[in-house]
Amino acid sequence: MRNGGHGAGGASRGTAGRPVRRVRVREMAEADIDAVSAVRIGGWRTAYRGLMPQAYLDALSVPEDARLRRERFARRRPEVWELVADRDGEVAGWLAVGPAEDPGTAPAQDPGTTPAEDPRTVPDGAESRGAAPGSRLPVAELMALYVAPDLIGTGIGRTLLDAGTARARAHGYGAMSLWVVRGNARAERFYRRAGFAPDGAVAMSDVAGWRVPEDRYRRRLA
Repeated sequence: MRNGGHGAGGASRGTAGRPVRRVRVREMAEADIDAVSAVRIGGWRTAYRGLMPQAYLDALSVPEDARLRRERFARRRPEVWELVADRDGEVAGWLAVGPAEDPGTAPAQDPGTTPAEDPRTVPDGAESRGAAPGSRLPVAELMALYVAPDLIGTGIGRTLLDAGTARARAHGYGAMSLWVVRGNARAERFYRRAGFAPDGAVAMSDVAGWRVPEDRYRRRLA
């Protein structure tokens, strides 16, 4: 479950028509972990309200997310890159991209989480980088994209997504896939506007007893 708490794209203007402060996309640093965890948990609570059990969302812990993320940060996979949107020194959004673990059906796991937090597990043999249909180029996966809830709609999400797709293209990926929780209408609109379209693949997760379907979206990069 990811790609839900992002901005809605469009021009970088606030909801009242005022320009937002300058946003710079840069590599995530260890010092950003607490802020990234706050953005991520806020994104889940905003995007998945009504799509997952409210008690589960209320119980999500920013300090615990940050603790786990900090433990894994030093040994993160080099082929997965994490970017943040820096808004005058404050983390306003976060994105993670890497090779599609299983270009057939299985979503990759959100960096820094455990299967208990992101309950889909990576299948055996998931290290292979499958090729995009009709192409020998590998497929990248957008593993996470979240924007601070009060900044959704300011263009930060699209800025991050453009940076992520540009990085994937520069690394030789021929397509990018991602997974959207069904019913997350804002995310569906956002990704369609960015050139993604559902390809028919569906994954099911169990979240605190709720069966949650996700649809895979894909777009060509080359």
